[in-house]
Amino acid sequence: MQLLEFQAKELFREYGIRLLDSMSSASIEEGRRHAKELGFPLVIKIQVPVGGRGKAGGIQKCQNEDEFEIKYPQVMDLTVKGEKARAILLEKMADVKKELYLSIFLNRSKRCYTVIASNEGGVEIESVKNQIIKEVGLGDVSDDIAMEVAREMDLEGGIADQFADTLKRLSKLTIEKEAELAEINPLAIMQDGTVTALDGKFVTDDNSNFRHDELQKYQEKTAIEEQAEKSGFSLVELDGDIAVVGNGAGLVMSTLDMLSDNGGKPACFLDVGGGATTESVYEALTLISKLGGVKGILVNLYGGIVKTTVVAEAFLKAYKDNIIDMPVFSRLRGTESEKAKEMLEGSRTQIFDSVEEAINAAVMGIKD
Repeated sequence: MQLLEFQAKELFREYGIRLLDSMSSASIEEGRRHAKELGFPLVIKIQVPVGGRGKAGGIQKCQNEDEFEIKYPQVMDLTVKGEKARAILLEKMADVKKELYLSIFLNRSKRCYTVIASNEGGVEIESVKNQIIKEVGLGDVSDDIAMEVAREMDLEGGIADQFADTLKRLSKLTIEKEAELAEINPLAIMQDGTVTALDGKFVTDDNSNFRHDELQKYQEKTAIEEQAEKSGFSLVELDGDIAVVGNGAGLVMSTLDMLSDNGGKPACFLDVGGGATTESVYEALTLISKLGGVKGILVNLYGGIVKTTVVAEAFLKAYKDNIIDMPVFSRLRGTESEKAKEMLEGSRTQIFDSVEEAINAAVMGIKD
């Protein structure tokens, strides 16, 4: 999930990264109130999940109310690379001395985070020759590494200290939110000697977002996810081919992680909850059938308040109604689990004694 600039900056502010005063709006009436509160001069910035907005006219300087009345509607009506404005960010005008670049990204091939920095900011990093690249492991960036990067950028004194502090805060944010990328471009040295983030990009890992309730407000729910919420259970679409179903967020999360560790690709996180009924589980299976690319279902369910026979009844009804025709790999334990196994005998649901066995069978079965 890629956050918009104003959303990324909300997280930056939470972690103490220096920013200019800014406010987001969705209408010119709201924008007028914010402009008066911020004061002129200011910058009007379109909020879209793509780059190139500056070249498209989506970033406009504004000196007074008359310019605001002309430029705000123009920016709001823009389309950048097929994306319409999702919001408008008003931000105080920056008094910049020099622009830098700073980012941290998850290097999956090396299983570590990598810092990229440059004393040239405001442009695409791919076009910059003097990049500083450091692999920093999976933990927070240390004081020594942060200062080492600052020195390699020829920063000195208080500027170097502020840069190192920003890098450490960005690292902490990236790790704690399990992000794939956190970028500040430009990171500006201001005329007053402060180091300030003028722009922000933040990309979260869709496979870990369900562990972060605080990020859900940024999630644009799909129609299927909204229907799941209305039906009383939790479903998050992912980009794999094995739907993961269980009862209890912790159980589903651990199952999803185990599946990923064993080479499987989750297609969704689906928690039927503690109050599941045959009808709600049937509805959940109906929604799974609408997900693209699902080749199998992995079920890890412990019956307590919810009887496992309730789940078995839902699967049998879904088979009968041709809602699902894919293989199901299941571990059922707890209340009435033996009866549930008897009910599913002879169906397309394979029952295993452990979740590890079910996961291995699912991964191998999907590959075959």
